[in-house]
Amino acid sequence: MSTLRDPVHGDIELTSDELRLVDTAEFQRLRGVKQLGSASLVFPGAVHTRFEHSIGTVHMTDLLLDACNKNAARDPAGCHRVTEEERRVLRAAALLHDVTHIPYGHNIEDQTGLLARHDMPERFEGVLGDTELGRELDRQGLRTDVLAVLTGQGRTVPPFWRQVLSDTIDADLLDYLRRDALYTGLELRYDRRVLDYFRVSRQSQELFVDCEKNGMLREDIVSELLRVLECRYHFSERVYYHHAKIAAGALLSRMVELAMRAGALTGEELQSMTDESLVLRLAALDLGDSTENERLRRFVARFRRRALPKRVLVLPFYSNREVQTELLERFFEPGNPEPRFEWEAELEARAASELGQRADVMLYCPKRRMQLKEVKTLVRFPGYGERTLPLDTFADELPRLRDLASSYPRLWKLYVFSSIEDRGARRRLQEMCLETLPAGCRNALAL
Repeated sequence: MSTLRDPVHGDIELTSDELRLVDTAEFQRLRGVKQLGSASLVFPGAVHTRFEHSIGTVHMTDLLLDACNKNAARDPAGCHRVTEEERRVLRAAALLHDVTHIPYGHNIEDQTGLLARHDMPERFEGVLGDTELGRELDRQGLRTDVLAVLTGQGRTVPPFWRQVLSDTIDADLLDYLRRDALYTGLELRYDRRVLDYFRVSRQSQELFVDCEKNGMLREDIVSELLRVLECRYHFSERVYYHHAKIAAGALLSRMVELAMRAGALTGEELQSMTDESLVLRLAALDLGDSTENERLRRFVARFRRRALPKRVLVLPFYSNREVQTELLERFFEPGNPEPRFEWEAELEARAASELGQRADVMLYCPKRRMQLKEVKTLVRFPGYGERTLPLDTFADELPRLRDLASSYPRLWKLYVFSSIEDRGARRRLQEMCLETLPAGCRNALAL
C-alpha cells in the first residue's frame, strides 16, 4: 500500500495494483485536465484536476462500502456484505471513471454535438482497449468487470456495482462537491454522515438508504440527502453556469468546432490532450482558409489573456419558455451547426456594415435542457415494507425536493456573445439579434 496526502480527505491509501493503473499514460494525462474547465478564470483557485478527483472518488467509494458493511453486520439477514473482490473491482472503476474526459469536455460535448459524451460506452472501450491502461487492467484481470461497471454493458453485474458510481448521490458526487468547495472557496458543504446510511439489499443487490426506524421516518436522514442535492444546485448556479465561465466556454468550444469542422482536429486527438496542449495545438493549426485561420488565432489570443467575449443578449428560460424548443431545434440540433453559423455570419456582416467594425458573434447555449436529474437514489420509507423506491417518488411529500425540481429549469439561458467592447454598439447589435431571432424572444440583459 502507498499513502497519498489529499487536501480534501487527508491520507488516501492505494494498493500496488492501483498505483500501476495510476502510472499509465492514460491516467497521468488527467493531471493536465482541470476538473472545472475554465472556472479558474473566475475562481482563481479552481485549478484542481480530474487526477486528484479520481483518487478522491476511490476514497469515497471505500467509505461508502465500509458503511454498507457496517450496516450488513447489524442486519446480516437483510443486507449484503461487500466482498474484498467486489471492493477491488469497484475501487478500480472509481479510479478510472473519469479517464475518458477530454479538455474542457463539457463545453465541447454539450455545445457542438461533434463528439459522443465522455461517459458513452464507446469512449470507455477505446481508452480501456488496446492501450497501456487496458493492458494493465487485463494483467490484473479487471477489464471486463470495470467496463461493465462504467458502461453498463458486457457481463451482468450486481446493481450496486454501478450505483456506487452512477447514482444521483454516489461516490463521484460526494467527492467533487467537497473538492469544488475547497478550491472555489465557497462555503457549500454537506455532512459526511450521509454515507453512514447506505446499505446493499441482500435480496435485490441494490444500493439504498434506509430512512425508516421503528416504523417512523428518519427526517434527519432525508434532510442530509436533500442537502447534498441542494449543494449540487448551488454549485450549478454559482460556479458551473457562472456567466464569465460560460463566456470562456463559448470561446473555447467555438475554437474546437472550427478546427474539427475543417478536419484539422479529430476526436481521437482530443482524447490524448490536456488543457494546455489543446490550446497550443489550436494556436498552430492550419484550417486551410486564411480568414478562418485569422479568426482562430484571434480566439486563442483572447482565451489566453482572458479577454472574454461580452454578453450582447441573454434569453433566460423563465421569460422564453414558449420559444425554447424552437430555438434549440433551429440552432442547436446536435451535429448540425450550419443554421447557427449562418445566423452568426449574417449578424457579423450587418455589424460590419452598420457599426463599421469587425464583430465576432457567438450564439451559445451551455446545455440544451436544464433540469434536476431524476433522483433515482433508492430509499426505504415507512409504510412500504421492505420495498425500496427512488427518492423522487416522494416529491409530493418533500417540499425541498419540489423546489429543486422547479429551480433547475430557471438556470437555462441562451447567450449571444461578441468581441465588441463599446456598450452602445453592443446595444445596437442586441437589437439586430432580436430582429432576426424567432418572434417572442425576450432579452433580459440591459445594456
